[in-house]
Amino acid sequence: MAKEIRAFDFEVRALQDEERGSVLTGTPIVYDQRTDVGWWDEIIDRDALAETDLRDVRFLVNHNTDMIPLARSRNNNANSTMQLIVDPDVGMNIRVNLDTENNAEAKSLYSAVERGDISGMSFMFSVDKDAWDDLESEHPTRHIVSIGKVFEVSAVTFPAYTQTSITARGLADTLESGKASLESARSKVREIERRKQKIRILTEVNA
Repeated sequence: MAKEIRAFDFEVRALQDEERGSVLTGTPIVYDQRTDVGWWDEIIDRDALAETDLRDVRFLVNHNTDMIPLARSRNNNANSTMQLIVDPDVGMNIRVNLDTENNAEAKSLYSAVERGDISGMSFMFSVDKDAWDDLESEHPTRHIVSIGKVFEVSAVTFPAYTQTSITARGLADTLESGKASLESARSKVREIERRKQKIRILTEVNA
């Protein structure tokens, strides 16, 4: 299953909750926002999360899968340390309960967000279905129609959702899925054009 990474410069906030202590909130997935991935523009369509697997999602920093997760959503139940809230008009919001008393990394992250040193969110996901516009151009538009699974959500140091948002580590891997989809779509268009041309030739011959 190919994994892709995208990031938004979409505010992540730090607050204190009387019941849960140190909390981060943010929006790692945003609908209907056109963004430049470098090789194409990309839009996450509304309802892209309608059938997404959100059963087990970790919360990390800068997609560092070697670190101990700072929170986790398991079946998105009330006891999870991260809550996922799918908003049909916006995208996906999250609420993360950080253990700043016992986890030094959680404390450092909370402080960095509170100070404004970290201000963005990112997510790692797979695509079940996409669609393309303007395939004949050098810079087409990709619509993410359905997200298959969200693997993890991260607070990120460099959050701009542009070609620079795809982290340097694993750049080739994160774009592989999209490039393969683009080439497949263009191949289908070329095949349709070949068939139309063949039909035109046969029609002219038999006229």
